[in-house]
Amino acid sequence: MLEIIAPFFERLNETAGINFSPFHDPYDWSRFVEGMWISVKLISAIIALSLVIGVLGAGAQTSKSRLLRIVVAAYIEVFRNTPPIVQLLFFYFGLGAITPQVDMGGWYEPIIGAFGWAVIAIGIFGGAYNVEIFRSGVEAVPHHTKEAAEALGFSDLKIFIYITLPLAFRFCLPALTNNIISLAKTSSLAYVIAVPEITYSLANIWSDSLNVSEMMVLLFVFYILLVAVIAQIMSFLERKLALKGYGQ
Repeated sequence: MLEIIAPFFERLNETAGINFSPFHDPYDWSRFVEGMWISVKLISAIIALSLVIGVLGAGAQTSKSRLLRIVVAAYIEVFRNTPPIVQLLFFYFGLGAITPQVDMGGWYEPIIGAFGWAVIAIGIFGGAYNVEIFRSGVEAVPHHTKEAAEALGFSDLKIFIYITLPLAFRFCLPALTNNIISLAKTSSLAYVIAVPEITYSLANIWSDSLNVSEMMVLLFVFYILLVAVIAQIMSFLERKLALKGYGQ
């Protein structure tokens, strides 16, 4: 691909001074592609972790245990009311400094690297919002539906897993879409702890080639396309999972 587009962008750089170096320099191209790939992996892991936390937290919030509900409420207050970048720095520099290290045969590496801490910190941050989103979905499930399941002999856990959660997921999809898109954009904060995602990769390129404006355009286009893809996937899910009589 680079062989096809490189002549055009080389000419653009020589004649107009517009330097999209990843499209004509093989080294910058490899950094650009690697940055995009790591961003996709980072965002996927963050979204997966936040969804797991959201489901477990919503289940805990609707449990009969008062202690469990208090613990989840405290978690939401802490992580929803502090900036995500502060949480990221706290996890990486605060907890990262006291986590065990692994002997790599002459030197020691932390058991959790920058990528792992970015997933944990931003995933937990997004999970705090997902708990509330899933809780609103759980509360929207008609009470008589749960009563019917109880009449059939379902336990509380089975009612939550097989009845309440699937219906709640449908109800909360619009709000969930907003939070997932927000998390995808928040993932760029991983740049501050040197996770080599797209922002970090492009920052290295513009530091070497002094083409800040062009790289900012690429960064904007990357996130616009990424968010558009996520929105389309969530919209597809919303249409496929729609049930007549439940929010339709």
